[in-house]
Amino acid sequence: MSLNGQTAPDFTLFNHEKKPVTLSDLRGKKVVLAFFPAAFTGVCTKELCTFRDSMAAMNDLNATVLGISVDAPFSNAAFAKQNELNFPLLSDYARGAVRAYGVALDNFAGMEGYTASQRAVFVVDEAGKVVYEWIAPNPGVEPDYDAVKAAL
Repeated sequence: MSLNGQTAPDFTLFNHEKKPVTLSDLRGKKVVLAFFPAAFTGVCTKELCTFRDSMAAMNDLNATVLGISVDAPFSNAAFAKQNELNFPLLSDYARGAVRAYGVALDNFAGMEGYTASQRAVFVVDEAGKVVYEWIAPNPGVEPDYDAVKAAL
């Protein structure tokens, strides 16, 4: 099910400072939703550090980046601090956003009953519509960062 051209499913999730962030509150800005499977893993670290290093370009494009995983705010806070991330990491511990965006990865890493997030990127425009979506064929694949910037 593609969300391209549709209104982005709204959510309120806690950031790594345990403050609520609501997607619809960001209308008027472009938003990059970077779903990632797990903090402190190799590919996730590389991906989020790449977004960190491109924040100046994202800001120039009037874009906000939000990292989203099912990790607890406490884990996300430690991950953000260790990697000096300069954008919020949101905790989807109830798995509502990963299900709404179609990126729930059930039985992650062979762990029966554990649902993580697939690696995925959605770009939401100023009106709240999804204008770009990419879902990794497997969690080890990084997004095409140039395609994300082009969508902005």
